[in-house]
Amino acid sequence: MALPAQLRGIQHHLRTAQEHEKRDPVVTYYCRLYAMQTGMKLDSKTPECRKFLVKLMDQLETMKKELSDNESIGQEVVGNAHIENYALKLFLYADNEDRAGRFHKNMIKSFYTSSLLIDVLTVFGELSEENVKHRKYARWKATYIHNCLKNGETPQAGPIGMDEDEEADEFGAEGFSGQSFSHGGSFRADLPSQDQNSNQGPAPGIGFSQDPGSAPGGQPASNYNNIQIPPGAHAPANTPAELPAPSGEAVKPMPAAPAVPNVDPSLFNAQQQGRVQLSPEDFTKAQKYCKYAGSALQYEDVGTAIQNLQKALKLLTTGKE
Repeated sequence: MALPAQLRGIQHHLRTAQEHEKRDPVVTYYCRLYAMQTGMKLDSKTPECRKFLVKLMDQLETMKKELSDNESIGQEVVGNAHIENYALKLFLYADNEDRAGRFHKNMIKSFYTSSLLIDVLTVFGELSEENVKHRKYARWKATYIHNCLKNGETPQAGPIGMDEDEEADEFGAEGFSGQSFSHGGSFRADLPSQDQNSNQGPAPGIGFSQDPGSAPGGQPASNYNNIQIPPGAHAPANTPAELPAPSGEAVKPMPAAPAVPNVDPSLFNAQQQGRVQLSPEDFTKAQKYCKYAGSALQYEDVGTAIQNLQKALKLLTTGKE
């Protein structure tokens, strides 16, 4: 079924969902969930949009049943970690390629897809400040490098000042913000009746995102130098690789897998030190580190898994991060 013009703002999220249908159904599920939630805010009243959204809801219901045994679908904290970890891996891969001066369509797509997946994280709640920065920077970088290659220019590698007039229209990158719906229970329950609030406009507080041509908080893009990139970061196994290199050139090989980090010897026989009082927030953080580690192992990223497990152990034994 063709995407109605009113729902154009979710087309790239749906395309990302389709691309990952066999490679990573969890990514597909949450991309479609985000598209459904956002589509309802864009237009849930006109017949063509309602028909499209109902079909999307049916797809989600089917996927939810098929993936009922998958923790990433059943538990939001695991699903959040899965999507966030994958988005960060795409970002790190593209950022490393950019800093090394290796410009090609695969890295552009990785930058842009990472920004779309950070959009998807809003189904779990408000984005962290770090993810907001990553999304703006990734979307802007994808547009900047794409336009340079399209015009036969050599992009400037690494973090640089963003052009205040730079647009992401080349990718149809209209971001759409707003509160998410729960994905527990039936999806159809979220769809209002055709005449419900028919005279009202879009929900308050919902609208297209600001121009990606400026960094968060009005700061210049040079401040993105403080983004910590671990040595040897590499793309996950299912990074999209089907795009040809620009101008017929061969895509340069990805960097080698990162070396496994050293394990802190003090954690080998880790026991809680003294009378460490852990708060509920500490337990939540430790759980999140463990989920990140599990998600990293799905991509055979031992280094990231070890780093997160060490963080969890240190927090639980000392009460400090």
